Amino acid sequence: MQLEKSRRILAIFAILLLFFIVFLSVIYVKIILPRKMPTLIISKTDVAVRGSILTKDNYSLARSKKLYKLGFNPRSIDPQKKDFFITLLEIYSGIPKSTIKNALSQPKYTTLSYSISPNVAANLKALNSKLLAYNVFQEYEDENGKPVQKIGLSIEVSGMDREYPYKDLLEPIVGYTKKEQAGELTIPTGANGIEGYREQVLKPTSDGITRGRRDIGFNIIQGKNSIVQKRYDGFDVQLGVPLKLQQKVEDILDDAIREFDSEEVIAGVLNPKNGQIIALATSNRFNPKSIKKQDYPNLKIRAIESYEPGSTIKPLVYALLLEKKLINPLSPIDLNDGYYRVGKYIIRDDVIMPKNPTIEDVLLKSSNVGMVKLSMLLSGQEFYDGLKGFGLAQFTGIDLPYEKNGIIPSVREFSQESSAAKASVSYGYRVRVTFMQLLRAYGAFVNSGYLITPHITQSFIAPDGSVHVPNLQAPKSAISSATARKMEELLIKVVESGTGKAAKVEGLIVGGKTGTARIAASSGGYGETYNGSFFGFAKDSENVYIIGVVTFGSSGQHYYGSQTSAPVFKKIAELLAAQGYLKHARQAQAAK
Repeated sequence: MQLEKSRRILAIFAILLLFFIVFLSVIYVKIILPRKMPTLIISKTDVAVRGSILTKDNYSLARSKKLYKLGFNPRSIDPQKKDFFITLLEIYSGIPKSTIKNALSQPKYTTLSYSISPNVAANLKALNSKLLAYNVFQEYEDENGKPVQKIGLSIEVSGMDREYPYKDLLEPIVGYTKKEQAGELTIPTGANGIEGYREQVLKPTSDGITRGRRDIGFNIIQGKNSIVQKRYDGFDVQLGVPLKLQQKVEDILDDAIREFDSEEVIAGVLNPKNGQIIALATSNRFNPKSIKKQDYPNLKIRAIESYEPGSTIKPLVYALLLEKKLINPLSPIDLNDGYYRVGKYIIRDDVIMPKNPTIEDVLLKSSNVGMVKLSMLLSGQEFYDGLKGFGLAQFTGIDLPYEKNGIIPSVREFSQESSAAKASVSYGYRVRVTFMQLLRAYGAFVNSGYLITPHITQSFIAPDGSVHVPNLQAPKSAISSATARKMEELLIKVVESGTGKAAKVEGLIVGGKTGTARIAASSGGYGETYNGSFFGFAKDSENVYIIGVVTFGSSGQHYYGSQTSAPVFKKIAELLAAQGYLKHARQAQAAK
C-alpha cells in the first residue's frame, strides 16, 4: 500500500516537473532569447539635385524636384483604426480611398505611389507622427510566430522630376532630358541643348548621407554619435538671355511664320563686343516635358545646322577684296548687262542696276554678276584663307552640342581654271554655313575686325552661391579695323539706299545685307523653295547688337530675304529700343 502511494507521488511530481520544464522553455523562447528587433542604427540618403537653368533675370527655365514613394505594411494597421487611417491618408496624400482600401487588402508591404511631390511628402511625414501617436500602427507576429515591430508610413525619395515652368520658351536651346536608372532612383540626364552641353556642370556631385540611432518614427536622432555627410548639388547655369526679350522675339517669329508660307523662322541677337547672345529663337518650338512625334524634326537646333546662305555671304567676300586692296568701291564696273558666263553656267542679276554702276553698287544692289567678276581678283589661297579667317568651315565654340562646321571649297577647287568655285561662293552657293557662323562674322564689322566666341551661358552658380564665369577663346582678327569701318559704312548704305530698306529703323543706325538662296532638291538641282535671310547690326551712340534672321523653306510670292527676314529684323531692332537695350536718337537727345 505504501509503495503504491509513493509511486503516485512520484508520477505527480514527474508530471509537475514536465510542466515546469515546458513553462521554462516558453519563458526562454519568449523572453530570454533575443527578439527579432529591427536595427536601431540606420542610414538615410539625402539625394543631391540637378542644377537649374536660369534666365539672365533669374527665372527658372528648367529645375528639378524630388519625387517620393509612399508605402506601408497593411498588417501593421490596427484593424479597429483602419477607417481612421484611410480617411486621413486620403486627405493628406490626395490618393483615392478605393486605392488605399485595395492596398490594405494586400498580404504584405505595398507602395501606393512613386510620384509624391515634396510638399505632399512633408505633410505625410507630419501625418506619420500623428498616426504613431494615436497608435494606429501595431506590432504583429509573422507566419513563424516572430514579432514584427510597428512601422509607420514609409516616405522615401523615388527619383527626380525635371520641370520646365515656361514650357516651350527658348526651345530647343534649353534642350531636354532623358530618364536613367541609378540604383533604385530615376534621375534626369541632359540629352540636347544647354541640358546636354552643360551636363557635367548641372549634374549633382554626390548625395548626402546621415547615419545614427533612430526613433520609433524611423527619424535619425541627431547627436554626437550620428554621422552627417553633406550633399553636393549640381551648379545652376545662368544664361545671358532675359526672359521678357526672349518672349517678345518668339512672338515676332510666331507672327512671321503665320504670315509667310515657310517651314521655320529663326532669329538671334548677339553682343559683338563680348559674344553674349541675348536672344536666340525659332518659330518651331516644343514642350520638353511632353515631346511628341511631330516634334522630332524640331529637336535639332537650326542655328547650328548648315545651309547655303545666298547673298548674305557677299559682305564677307567684299571685305576680303578691300582687305587685299584689290578694289576701289568708287571705281566703275562693267556688269555685262546682267549676264556673265562662267564655264557652262550663265550668271544672271535679279536686280536693276544703275546705268553707270560702281564697285560699291555691286554690294548695295546685290549684283551676282558683279560679285562673280570681283571674286576673280582673289587667288584660290586668298579666297580660302579669307573665308576661314571669318570662321567659316570651323566651329564657332557656341555652348550647344552637335554644332556643324559647314563646308567651303578647297584651295585646289578655288584655284581651278574654270573658276566655278569662286563664282558660286561669291554669291552664296557651293558653300554651307551656319546661322551662328554668319552672326559671328557680321560682328567683326562693328568690332574693329575681331571675331568673338558666341555664348549663351553667362555664369555658373555653385550651391554655396559663388559665381563662376566660363572660359572663352580670345578674340581673333578677321580683317583690319580700317576694313571693318569701311564695311560698316557700306552696310549702312545697303539699308539706306540698297536692298535692305525694309530693315531701316528711324532713330537707330542700321546696317546689313539681305540674302535669298534656292534650296537644293533631293532629286538634284534646285527646287522652287527658298531660304531668305537678313544679317546686320543695330546701334546707337553707345551700344551695338548683331541681329540675324533666316526664313527657311519659303515659297509662293514672298520668299526674298527683303520680303521675309528684313521686316523681322526691323521689328527685333525696334524691340531692343523699346526694352532699353538701344536708344533712339530722340531718346538720347532727351536724356541730354
